[in-house]
Amino acid sequence: MRYRTALWLYVLAALAPMYAAAETIAIVGGNVYTVATHGLVEGATVLVRDGKVAAVGSDVEIPPDATRIDAHGKVVTPGLFDPLSYIGIVEISLVEETFDASPSGVRYNAAFDVADAINPRSTLIPINRIEGVTRVLVAPQPPQALQPGQTASPIVGLGAVMHLGGGDDYLVARDVALFAVLDEAGAALAGGSRAGAMLSLEEALQDAEDYRDHRAAFEQRARRDYSLGRLDLDALQPVLAAKTPLVIHADRASDIEAALRVAARHGLRIVISGGTEAWMVAEQLAKAQVPVILDPLQDLPERFEQLGATLENAARLNAAGVTIAFSIGDSHNARNLKQSAGNAVAYGLPWPAALAAITLNPARIFGLDSRLGTLEPGKDADVVVWSGDPLEVTTFADQVVINGHIVPMVSRQTLLRDRYLDLKRPSPPAYH
Repeated sequence: MRYRTALWLYVLAALAPMYAAAETIAIVGGNVYTVATHGLVEGATVLVRDGKVAAVGSDVEIPPDATRIDAHGKVVTPGLFDPLSYIGIVEISLVEETFDASPSGVRYNAAFDVADAINPRSTLIPINRIEGVTRVLVAPQPPQALQPGQTASPIVGLGAVMHLGGGDDYLVARDVALFAVLDEAGAALAGGSRAGAMLSLEEALQDAEDYRDHRAAFEQRARRDYSLGRLDLDALQPVLAAKTPLVIHADRASDIEAALRVAARHGLRIVISGGTEAWMVAEQLAKAQVPVILDPLQDLPERFEQLGATLENAARLNAAGVTIAFSIGDSHNARNLKQSAGNAVAYGLPWPAALAAITLNPARIFGLDSRLGTLEPGKDADVVVWSGDPLEVTTFADQVVINGHIVPMVSRQTLLRDRYLDLKRPSPPAYH
């Protein structure tokens, strides 16, 4: 019993969020990819102080009290940012009690905010952060099941950005984007037709505009009824003002074109997620300055809306001038972002663009690039020391720093590995 108690105390201590005060850290001698104007700085030091990057360069003066991390012969980059994740709101997708990504009812849609359900102690956090993922955008999902004859809005709720370092300040920003679906899933919500999903979205936007222009009359009950409740109408106001992006999931090229038309009609700032056939409309996306969040490994037409899938999607979009970011939609394995980026390079995407797609670009898409995504003085100190090229599958993170804290390179998997690595070690009585 004492053995098991000690083990679990060790597990809890190793996986617990970090509450210690930020320290001064010097990451010394690495080849630093700043993902900024300085590009690659060889043999450089990254100095971290009070949770921020204080200096980057080959001649940085290191304070005597700094904790040193030896990065000689290694690669140093900003932390990875997954722009479409369910970490903290989905632990086991088939266990309903651990699934908080969508409500089963349809009363709320635009106002549904996943930030209130995030679990900063999720077991998925250590698994991903020790492999370089330091920030994620936690997004809602469409309702998983509807009753016969029931319909729901294609608008599915608000997302939030969190860092994976733990502590009370794990939420970086709330309400950073509103999410909607116009693909096959959106059609299913609207009764079986894409046109129904588009009509529902259009009705919601028009009602929100009318509410914006006649709020006083609405509050005096002197205005027509709306299809949405007050909380939903309020949630749509930053979207109508182009302060908050509307992330529209669409794979088929024609669905992406429909999303562009909606954005133009209402003056919205939109982002396309999915984007399997986005390369077909790359020029339109570039002209409208609409970013795309995609999985660069998507090359099989799993559905009819993905018939144009190609591994060259990312390279073609980038060549056309479209801002791209990568997400694989698998919160248990967000750590595989770097592998996806490496595959994109194999199919024509320049290496620096691939690194930006998992660091700077997600921050830029959601308006957080003034504090995240690069290694520059004043930025939040999310730093990863890699054993080699981070886009190679044989490369692993040797050390991770989040918000100026050195992360324990421990997860439940590493603890189990170490426990059973030596089968000759003494085992507790229960094992005999």
